[in-house]
Amino acid sequence: MMQTQNPNVARRPPPSLPRPNEACWCGSGEKYKRCHKEADYLFLRDEQKRLEATKVRPGTVTPRRPVPPEIPRPEYAETGEASRGTGRLVRTPDELVRMRRACKAAAQVLRTVGEAVKPGVTTDALDALAHETAIKLGGYPSPLNYGKTEDRPPFPKSICTSVNEIICHGIPDTRALVSGDIVNVDVTVYLDGMHGDTNATFLVGEVDEESQRLVRVTRECMMKGIEAVKPGRPISDIGRAIEAHADAHGYSVVRSYCGHGIGEVFHNELQVPHYFDAKANMRIETGMTFTVEPMINAGVWQDRLWLDGWTVVTQDLKRSAQFEHTILVTETGAEILTQ
Repeated sequence: MMQTQNPNVARRPPPSLPRPNEACWCGSGEKYKRCHKEADYLFLRDEQKRLEATKVRPGTVTPRRPVPPEIPRPEYAETGEASRGTGRLVRTPDELVRMRRACKAAAQVLRTVGEAVKPGVTTDALDALAHETAIKLGGYPSPLNYGKTEDRPPFPKSICTSVNEIICHGIPDTRALVSGDIVNVDVTVYLDGMHGDTNATFLVGEVDEESQRLVRVTRECMMKGIEAVKPGRPISDIGRAIEAHADAHGYSVVRSYCGHGIGEVFHNELQVPHYFDAKANMRIETGMTFTVEPMINAGVWQDRLWLDGWTVVTQDLKRSAQFEHTILVTETGAEILTQ
């Protein structure tokens, strides 16, 4: 017979379980195998079934939307092949003027799309709205036809829409959003020869409290990272601040994807890890422009890739959220360009 459980502990087992002959995590003093082991097995089995039942299924991806010929295009718009480039990390005054325009446009597109998020709307409809809005502003939707490699086709849509357990790079399709979903909308606009990049996670209808908390803490993580930006300090300060805040709330930080330098090229060689990485020792300089865009998971930090070559999901199928701003390093800290 299983021993009496400690009534003062939560039913949910901890992320790391003890070995059978070690003391049970509940504090009863009993060996784990005689206390919570059987109950934990049943709990985790049922939770996995729930996760499998609620995971996002892809819909149909509609044809790529055309861009009018008068809209200036980035170098990859026709071929899909983009180089990271070695664009300057510190912006000139003229580049900053153009960066501000691109970032303002990206923020406007994100705001417009965010207002359209509701149950019953497809992510493809959100993509159409973003596409049309970017073009009305005179910009090219940067994700469109970006990133072709030997292993994957170029991205077929104008924004990324990542629902629930999708971490990033979700492809808009005919799946309708339902009440209870969370969806990240990632917008980048190419305007005046510069890219502006931003994203936010939106609540769809009535969303459970835990998902609301995940979204709230993820935005806080982004702001903690931005607040850590100081000229002369290493890039690793940003990840240190983000990871500390995520850890304090029981969440994990995705490690496979990071922030990046941005300007005349979509992604330059500057990388901004969102977890503490001592090797990220490049010194932050006044005039740099880059993104801070932490991806925060409710469960483990590990990810896996769908067969489409783009869509990244959490390994345990628990939910993920993300927020992003493009920032300019100033003499005293950081200015948000995509506010």
